[in-house]
Amino acid sequence: MQILTKIEKKHHLVGHKDCIYALAKTDPTQYLFSADGNGMVARWNLENPEIGELVAKVPNSVYAMQYDEEEKQLIIAQNFEGIHWINLQEKKEEKSLYLGNKNFFALQKHHQFLYVGDSEGTLSLIDSAEKKLLKTVQYSTKSLRALALNPKKKEIAAAYSDHHIRLLDCDTLQIKKEWKAHENSVFCLQYTKDGQYLLSGSRDAHLNIWNAEKDYFLEKSIVAHLFAINHIAISPSGKYFATASMDKSIKIWRIDSWQLLKVIDRARHAGHGTSINQLLWTDYQGYLISASDDRTLSVWEIAFAKAE
Repeated sequence: MQILTKIEKKHHLVGHKDCIYALAKTDPTQYLFSADGNGMVARWNLENPEIGELVAKVPNSVYAMQYDEEEKQLIIAQNFEGIHWINLQEKKEEKSLYLGNKNFFALQKHHQFLYVGDSEGTLSLIDSAEKKLLKTVQYSTKSLRALALNPKKKEIAAAYSDHHIRLLDCDTLQIKKEWKAHENSVFCLQYTKDGQYLLSGSRDAHLNIWNAEKDYFLEKSIVAHLFAINHIAISPSGKYFATASMDKSIKIWRIDSWQLLKVIDRARHAGHGTSINQLLWTDYQGYLISASDDRTLSVWEIAFAKAE
């Protein structure tokens, strides 16, 4: 058994001119990307984090992006436009794909395929290698806010603002299961590393744990925050997770017991003073990165040790 022994704010990263909505990890692991409401995308080196490097500037806000490890590209979902593939060496766009005048909340890549969820409830399937749209499905007129992939079962879970989670086949995008998951919009989803549980967070401030091995039976429901849960991040070890909220706090939890271990906030740890929009738990030193409406990133050292 391990215990949480240390939380320390290592760095406070500034440079964005608008609220920061998206984070993405990259390779090597000491680097990460951040994107804001002004369309600025920056790269940071955690070994020398004081100065961010501008890698792209798009006309509109960015809520979702992902690093493509196979192609060594950054994939950006630009609101009111669509998808951009960025060549990082040359810092220029290789290709763009128009998907409509709407917001894009969710982006998930699996092999050569890219899944995109938007404010009209549409899920788009894109061939990322060919950079072309293959298929769209719309199971709700409310926003599709988050996607989570379970590669073991070839399933993708989709979170909607109609309070539902829909489980889709990765290839056909047909519904395998759907259920009312919360009392308000479902903002975030995350599978545990072993794929056994699906964690969901909502505007209703509840954290729900669904047992994927038991037909998504509700294992536990926790009133986890005061306001909406915006994001969930799993630790590199797979034993812990963190939640970020509109209530300006980050909470650290155990996966085996669903026990709350620590609260990171402004009063206790000089945390953010506004809504925390996204988290990224990196493989580099186990650092947890938080992005906020206050236009800054915080780098947290989260240390665990074996109990005696």
